[in-house]
Amino acid sequence: MTTRHYQQLCIDGPFDPLSVVSQLTASGLLDDYVVYEQDQHWHIAGNPVEDIRLHAGDVRTTPWEPLRAALARTPIADWHAYGWLSFELASGTGGDELLGQLIIPSVELTVSRQRASIRSLDQPLIDRLRKVVAEAPPYAKTPAPVPVDEHATDRAYHDRVAHAVAEIGRGRLDKAILSRTVTVPYPVDMTATYVRGRAANTPARSFLLDLDGLQAAGFSPETVIEVTADGTAATQPLAGTRALTGDAETDRALRTELHRDPKEVYEHAMSVKLAVEELTSVGVPDRTRVGEFLTVKPRGSVQHLASRVTTELADGRTAWDALGAVFPPVTASGIPKDAAYRLIHELEDEPRGMYAGAVLRAGADGELDAALVLRAVYQRDGRAWLRAGAGVVGASSPDREYEETCEKLRSVAPYVVPKAER
Repeated sequence: MTTRHYQQLCIDGPFDPLSVVSQLTASGLLDDYVVYEQDQHWHIAGNPVEDIRLHAGDVRTTPWEPLRAALARTPIADWHAYGWLSFELASGTGGDELLGQLIIPSVELTVSRQRASIRSLDQPLIDRLRKVVAEAPPYAKTPAPVPVDEHATDRAYHDRVAHAVAEIGRGRLDKAILSRTVTVPYPVDMTATYVRGRAANTPARSFLLDLDGLQAAGFSPETVIEVTADGTAATQPLAGTRALTGDAETDRALRTELHRDPKEVYEHAMSVKLAVEELTSVGVPDRTRVGEFLTVKPRGSVQHLASRVTTELADGRTAWDALGAVFPPVTASGIPKDAAYRLIHELEDEPRGMYAGAVLRAGADGELDAALVLRAVYQRDGRAWLRAGAGVVGASSPDREYEETCEKLRSVAPYVVPKAER
């Protein structure tokens, strides 16, 4: 098998990465694509040369080894893979739905404020992309948003939370994250919404994708897993939430309340404990550590209790083992996870799909970075929607958990831009 190599070009800035993203997605030069922001670098990957898809029938025991093996067979040198994984990939409740899709792009750009690089298997395309990047305006202009009302008109979510609290009281489980969906009543301009929302949010990662008609734009509050080429793995559980209002005095008071709330601290501590156990299962003995314990991270319209769990992968373990150990994260599923999966499947109206799954970027050198898919807008087959959840424990109040979903939805709902009529 002949190994193919990327050709590369670098361009000095300055750039507005969001403007470059807007220009590229509108250029017609990219077919299916994924945009993944990591550490102030925007990675834009498109025109797949390899397309790896996972269905329920393909995943009999674990999806991670088939994914690793498929990527190892790619004939591209120094590849990166981009894509998404559904919540049901681990829970096993997705039916015949597509459970995940990764692409190896034939073209990949990395844009920061200082520099842009272009890698492509097609030399003429590099020249055309260079022109698009160079002509990007100094800032992105977007149409005005039409805010989505994040409030539901019935109490179905309250009833589901009350049912979960009762199940927790019976000893069935300790915690479950229950979500609700809000319909967007118009077709969405996904790129414009991404630009608007990213300017108003403070995400751990952000993403924009259009793969085979499935579109999403989001501002992830936490990473599922971060694995370096030398085998250091980290996960970032966030659990415990208060609103972020923009008023410094109010936000300080809410932060103090968050630290003092027994329900929120208990929920967070349980999540950290499970994350430690999960990473320990793939790490070198006695090398798992907790850092940044009970710090507070601002994430758009909310602030969260946050901690960081790290380990060193044991011999023979890969980034995919680390992802498999923590996916989906406890902060989007529950404790114990199997019991939480069953309760979520019983109480929620439809499969989650990408929501509470992951968008990721992986490399041939063993690196992997996966963001938890929350605070996002989704669109497919003429339907657009938002989704948010809250962690339910024995001390939960249905009214408070409902309000928490509203707080989280406000990270996206005010910034949704309708698609222009032709």
